[in-house]
Amino acid sequence: MSSFKRVKAALIGCGVISRTYFKNLTTKFHVIELIGCADIIPEKARLCADEFGLKAMTVEEIYNDPSIEIVINTTFPLAHYNVTKAALLAGKNVYTEKMMAVEYSLGEELVKLSNDKGLLFTTAPDTFLGGGWQTVRNIIDIGWIGKPVGVNAICIRSYEDYGSVYSKTKHFVFGYGSGIPFDMGGYYMHAMINLLGPISRVTGFAQIREPIRKYTNPRHPKFGETFELDSTNSMTATLEFKNGTLANLLITSASFGFEKPVFEIYGTEGALILFDPNDFSGEIKLRRNTMSEYNIISSIFPYNDDNRGIGVADMAYALLENRKPRVDASLGLHALEAMHGVVGCAKDNLTHIMKTTVERPEPLPLIHADGETYENILRS
Repeated sequence: MSSFKRVKAALIGCGVISRTYFKNLTTKFHVIELIGCADIIPEKARLCADEFGLKAMTVEEIYNDPSIEIVINTTFPLAHYNVTKAALLAGKNVYTEKMMAVEYSLGEELVKLSNDKGLLFTTAPDTFLGGGWQTVRNIIDIGWIGKPVGVNAICIRSYEDYGSVYSKTKHFVFGYGSGIPFDMGGYYMHAMINLLGPISRVTGFAQIREPIRKYTNPRHPKFGETFELDSTNSMTATLEFKNGTLANLLITSASFGFEKPVFEIYGTEGALILFDPNDFSGEIKLRRNTMSEYNIISSIFPYNDDNRGIGVADMAYALLENRKPRVDASLGLHALEAMHGVVGCAKDNLTHIMKTTVERPEPLPLIHADGETYENILRS
């Protein structure tokens, strides 16, 4: 009889991103036994349950089921706080999509609640656990670029409401606390913290560019009418890390289109030109001071495709091994404080001294694994 223990989990919020979680958690990460799902629209839960062989449940049924140890929160950003808090109060360990809350103070409350109740609380993004980012972490840790000096990161997108269906609730990217600095910024922040450690202080500028927008789709019932943006959509941030590294992050959804992201790290003995932090892997270019040009470095770790849910699997192993998860909520709270800190600096012409700190997540080990045994890399 197998001694391998699986951890039962259920997912709340059957929107677009949930499908990747369903697929990966039912086929790729064996430690998770996904048994049910729920949504504010019951038909969505039924469709997902039928497709992935799960049980359609209500939120209350998930909270009250003693066999479910992990709740995966993939609701929209404004609901993250309420769903996570209710799950924690029900005694569940929680993995939530980013960001954990729209306000820093609410995130702080959730972290305190999980600590007080002795529960694990983790938050996306988990892309830094992908093979590409773990390879970059290894390159930095063994000193191939010397001591990191500076980071240059840019995320350019265009967010407009071109849809044809009206909803009383705005698309989350236009809502308070969930614009592009909070939607995409988390990927950049988690990647930087994984590579460089905690941030000591931040400053910068933040704007809501063109706050009054129009519905531009002729099929939309409110075509030609206006709506208001509630969240920052353009930001430039300067971050000072405790190890002395300085980073610049420009992030905007007010541009004309989607440009290729920029993520570059410069050190005393070399430099790295990297890929989109929204991806688990990509092209890694390394140039040392002894090289005349950049060389492409192959990933030396697994999980290089879309592996959303790897953070849930790591959390399950953390439960089984009584250790800290690599996507512990302290990481998400640190990132959330930094983003809100920059917004505050823009209003008050100040520098924000970080209140929170965080340990660099433990890197994944280099072990011999193949195929279905890749999952052993998540064990401590």
